[in-house]
Amino acid sequence: MRFLDWAALAVVVLDAVQLGLQRVYSKTPRGAFLLFLAICAVIYLTIRGAILAKEHLLWSLRNRLITTYLFIAVVPILLVAVMAGLAAYLLYWQLGSYVLYTEMRQRVDRVGTVTAFMVTTYAIEKSSGSSVAALALPVDQATYLKNQMTELPGLKVEMGTGEDLLRAGGSPLNDRFKGLVFSNGVLSLRSVIARQTPQGRVLVSTTVPVTSELLDTLTPELGPLQFDVLRPRGTQSGKAVSVVFNRPGYISIQHISTQQRSVPRAVNPFDKLITGIVSLDVLDEDQDHGPGQDAPTLLIASFATRPSLLNQRLFSPLGDLGGAAATALLVLGFVFLLIEIGSLVTGIVMTRTITAAVDDLYSATQHVQTGDLSYRVRVKSRDQLAALGESFNSMTHSVSLLIEEQGKRQKLENELSIAQEVQQQLFPHELPKMPGLELDAICRAARSVSGDYYDFIRISPTQLAIAVADISGKGISAALLMANVQAALRSDVLRYRDGQPGYTRERINTAEIVSHLNRHLFRNSSEDRYATMFLGVYDAETRKLSYTNGGHLPPLYICGEHVQPLETGGMVVGLFNDVPFEQGVVEIRPGGMLIAYSDGLIEPENALGEEFGTGRLIEVAMKNKHESTHVIAEALMQAAEQWAGSPEQADDMTVIVSRFCAPPQERDA
Repeated sequence: MRFLDWAALAVVVLDAVQLGLQRVYSKTPRGAFLLFLAICAVIYLTIRGAILAKEHLLWSLRNRLITTYLFIAVVPILLVAVMAGLAAYLLYWQLGSYVLYTEMRQRVDRVGTVTAFMVTTYAIEKSSGSSVAALALPVDQATYLKNQMTELPGLKVEMGTGEDLLRAGGSPLNDRFKGLVFSNGVLSLRSVIARQTPQGRVLVSTTVPVTSELLDTLTPELGPLQFDVLRPRGTQSGKAVSVVFNRPGYISIQHISTQQRSVPRAVNPFDKLITGIVSLDVLDEDQDHGPGQDAPTLLIASFATRPSLLNQRLFSPLGDLGGAAATALLVLGFVFLLIEIGSLVTGIVMTRTITAAVDDLYSATQHVQTGDLSYRVRVKSRDQLAALGESFNSMTHSVSLLIEEQGKRQKLENELSIAQEVQQQLFPHELPKMPGLELDAICRAARSVSGDYYDFIRISPTQLAIAVADISGKGISAALLMANVQAALRSDVLRYRDGQPGYTRERINTAEIVSHLNRHLFRNSSEDRYATMFLGVYDAETRKLSYTNGGHLPPLYICGEHVQPLETGGMVVGLFNDVPFEQGVVEIRPGGMLIAYSDGLIEPENALGEEFGTGRLIEVAMKNKHESTHVIAEALMQAAEQWAGSPEQADDMTVIVSRFCAPPQERDA
């Protein structure tokens, strides 16, 4: 050790000697400068010890592991034991305080019950003009009061007194009061009840002085009890008391304690003395409420008991099993301690095996660092360390496979990007323009590619087909089926196009088109693949919308305040071979609006699990119905995303907004 080390140690020893002398002889002075030097010396020695331990003791991995065991096993156990002791002490303190508080409230309630009985009997006597005995009541007053004095020694009942307590009690009707009262230098349990009768007002006051005899009747599990009435120090003189409250300076004006109680001997080494206090509400009629006397009078009740006594109260519902439960808890704690010691010894014994395994792993990492992924750790045993070696070998093998898989994954991502570009080509590149019709559509995929589909197909200068579909599933499989649906639908719809042989406006039948598409999907897809679809054909000349709904969420036709769901059609497309489909027709009025959407727009859920729903979609649409179709479509998307509260979509979201306006010639007219 260096000279500075010896000097620091000497300063610490000197300060400890001075502290010991001060404990023995209270008048021994203690220098602040020496205390400062001692603190600096302790800090220096701590740092110096850590450096020496690192250089000479902890250079070995084995010693590091032993030290680690001490910190992760012994130190936490000691801390947990200390914390458990403190927690147990606080628990028993709180339990004792609760029992004492409950006992006093029961005594106050008992006094209130006596008062209620007496005021009732007096009210009956006054109303009937007869005595209680003459009225043949179940219990006469004298017998009742004698029975109550067992738990309320010194019980006293008075007529016509206690009016001041009714005013101070804070009762809305000023007709009753009960509680602890300090009056004329005496602490007592008081209860006052006033009752109105036809013959006049009956006022009964009950008083039970808080004496040693009363405290002796409280539950014996609390041990010796002491009650102190404390008043803020003012002009009065008294014994100063140090109380841990917000403001110091209290004096004791009355002290009451039990006379026939003592703390029993401990039944085991863990049966330590528990002392606690509880604050009780008290009304001080003698307190001067002038300037400087705003602080209230305090009633501090203290007790001294042992856990074994409180256990009798705590485990009383268990009967004889209560003591067995407490003993079992102590035995279990001792067993846990033995297990912890055994675990520590076992850990130290296994240190040599651990260090050897770590050394093998370190050598293997050096080979991997050089790029030699073929190196393998030698497995010599069949334990967790051997499993760790096997895991390392498996890891190096997996790393080599991952390098190979990375190239394949990159190729797949490139193909997925191409699929996304191809799918974008399937959607309309630009919105068709038709007199009296304003369109907008948005499709947001939950993944790279979408299973939702929308399309606009011009049939004639005044006829436009509007389609929206939701393919079952997500991802690549749904996108492929979506391309199949798009190709089949366009091929079938264009057969009715103006200029084709046999074209007439009346020939176009949406139910027939959806039926053809249903048979096509049934024959060319697997059994579990299907699609929901809405197909509508708008004729600007006749101002009619012919449509067929194949199991899709009903689009909404909104005209003014009227909302009409378009439900006519049939079941989902592609699930069964031959199913009937119907065509519906809607008369379109100027200013009407059609909103078609997929389930991804109304199914987002908020934090409470509530879906966005069709009702909220209608509210947003009605709120923005005078805006452009693009603004309405964006508002619907934003409302659904804000409802979910998360930018991540669970499903594809698609919406089509169509506004039907009057043609220019009709507006000019």
